[in-house]
Amino acid sequence: MKKCRKCLLPEAVPGADIDASGVCAACRAPSSRAPIATVAANFLPDLEETLRAARNHQGSDYDCIVPLSGGKDSLWLLHKLKVEYGLRVLAYTCNIDLPDVAWNNIRLALRKLNIDHLVFTPAHDFLTKLFRYLLCNQEARGAVYSVSYVYAPLFEGAAIRLAIEKNIPLVLAGYSPGQPEPERMLYEFSPELIRAEDWTPPHLKESGAFSAQELSAFYNPARLPEGTRFPRYLAPYHAWEYDQAEVIRKVAELGLVKRSAHASPIVSNYPINWLMMYSDLKHFGYNPYAPEFAALIREGKANRNYWRVMAPVVDFMIRNKIGLGKEVRRSMAWLDLKDEDLRITLPRGAYDPPLVQGRMP
Repeated sequence: MKKCRKCLLPEAVPGADIDASGVCAACRAPSSRAPIATVAANFLPDLEETLRAARNHQGSDYDCIVPLSGGKDSLWLLHKLKVEYGLRVLAYTCNIDLPDVAWNNIRLALRKLNIDHLVFTPAHDFLTKLFRYLLCNQEARGAVYSVSYVYAPLFEGAAIRLAIEKNIPLVLAGYSPGQPEPERMLYEFSPELIRAEDWTPPHLKESGAFSAQELSAFYNPARLPEGTRFPRYLAPYHAWEYDQAEVIRKVAELGLVKRSAHASPIVSNYPINWLMMYSDLKHFGYNPYAPEFAALIREGKANRNYWRVMAPVVDFMIRNKIGLGKEVRRSMAWLDLKDEDLRITLPRGAYDPPLVQGRMP
């Protein structure tokens, strides 16, 4: 497939518009990148002041919660908050079939940094039912969006509930620039979203496939008592300078991972992600993460030469279910799915809460 010669964006991505010289629309309009940098810089004073104010927060044993997946970004965030900012950090992991490499990273980093850790493992039957349903009933943007943006509110909401329970003022997520979609979050979850929005995906409620008890796994502030104190939920990498290769180098240098290969972005923390990418490659013809990495390349935050080589290798493994792509077969067996079960049946935004739906273009 033809790709932008500058940022590697595949031509199949909507709006890519690669011209005769091999350059995509985004690269032809470099001035459009300036507002992104400006907006990020505007977040920095608030972030620095917020982290200073949270230090030794009264009435709690912790100043912040960090959702910890075992990937490079959450590991580096732990280090910065504990060592550079002197915060009392509580690491929190939502265990969705994490691979050994992720657990090894988690154990090594927590031991090195001497940080407390809580693990939440959702009920197996609920998870398998949820993932199977989502993959068989994808919204228009495909599997990665459908599954990620239902699963993410599940663990994000659990982190918010934990912060409320322990009177912790901040949840600080290791989302890199471009994660999640700006309609959901740009630096901070809207206070309105945390204080007033039911995070239960609308279609799941309407489907009749899930019981009220199962749906109660999703965060809903309406179930909380009056006078509840809510945390802020921030993504520090949306404000700090971010360089993907530099983060990998630093976590390896500091011994937060055994070797730099364990911090590679192609070593997925969630094996089911391989099946999600497989489904999207099948439906759309390009890897759903390609636009995100192309944006990082354009911003100078990811190495173009690395992705020029690795992106085709990753896609080849996924399509052929070999190497790391063997996880596609394993997840399909786990969920009892066949290729023909991976279907797009719902309109765009079917799983998004109303506040997010209202922001979508």
